[in-house]
Amino acid sequence: MTAFQRDQLHALVAVIEEGSFDAAARRLHVTPSAISQRIKAMEQNAGQILVQRIAPVTTTRAGDVVMRYARQMQLLETDTARELNENLYLQGKRSISLAVNADSLATWFLEALVMLLESTGVVFDICRDDQEHTTSLLRSGEVMAAVTSIAAPVQGCTSEKIGVMRYRAVCSPSFHDRWLSGSTDLTLLRDAPVVNFDRKDILQDQFFRTSTRQDLQSSRHFIPTSDDFVRAVLLGFGWGLLPEQQCLQAIETGRLLELASDEPVDVDLYWQRWKLASPLLDAITDAVRTTATAFLHH
Repeated sequence: MTAFQRDQLHALVAVIEEGSFDAAARRLHVTPSAISQRIKAMEQNAGQILVQRIAPVTTTRAGDVVMRYARQMQLLETDTARELNENLYLQGKRSISLAVNADSLATWFLEALVMLLESTGVVFDICRDDQEHTTSLLRSGEVMAAVTSIAAPVQGCTSEKIGVMRYRAVCSPSFHDRWLSGSTDLTLLRDAPVVNFDRKDILQDQFFRTSTRQDLQSSRHFIPTSDDFVRAVLLGFGWGLLPEQQCLQAIETGRLLELASDEPVDVDLYWQRWKLASPLLDAITDAVRTTATAFLHH
């Protein structure tokens, strides 16, 4: 197998990020036919199908491997160009893809990235997913680094613990009056409505099972944005677990009641990144490490 050409690698990244050959062509200012020819040439070179021609276009298992290589080459290009001519990258023309869970994104992660805006001149492409699933984006080559609750490093990556996100089980006073009637018996929550972020969110189930040795039987609201999740709990849709940064003030003012003040839920967070010598990725890692130290428990 010969080396892939630079324009072929850029075509692959564009197709996957944009989701179609037409959109990739518009982004790279070429024809869809040119994009198709580049992808076909890569597949002939690899001897395998690299992309699934569906909507949106996705990579195959072999395509994941080439996608990681394509992103690594782009990162090296960015590092090299920045060192040779910093002014080229003050316009934010290079994109860095990172994966992060919603709660980190809502509470501390952007504070890490803002430290880099002027010094790097890149733009950030943030992929949001549950902290137990962000590593799959690393594995597929969609992102270069990720905040995750998985300690074991993805192949080709390093992993370091950056802190602990602490959650509190809370509900509104009106919800507490209706479903618990002033009781501290958590088993009463078994049939009470609960707020989940999405269908990957098992934090509430884990808390209830640990606290009561029972399984939840309740109806569920699915609220898939962090701020609206908080609002739903405040409004009394159901009970749920919120990061301390999003609920401590409301607990202090009585807008939220803590269901088990002596049972916070701690989730270890890790930063996984490619094992690639990159000044840019090093700078991002330093910023994430510093900000996590300031915002998270240790």
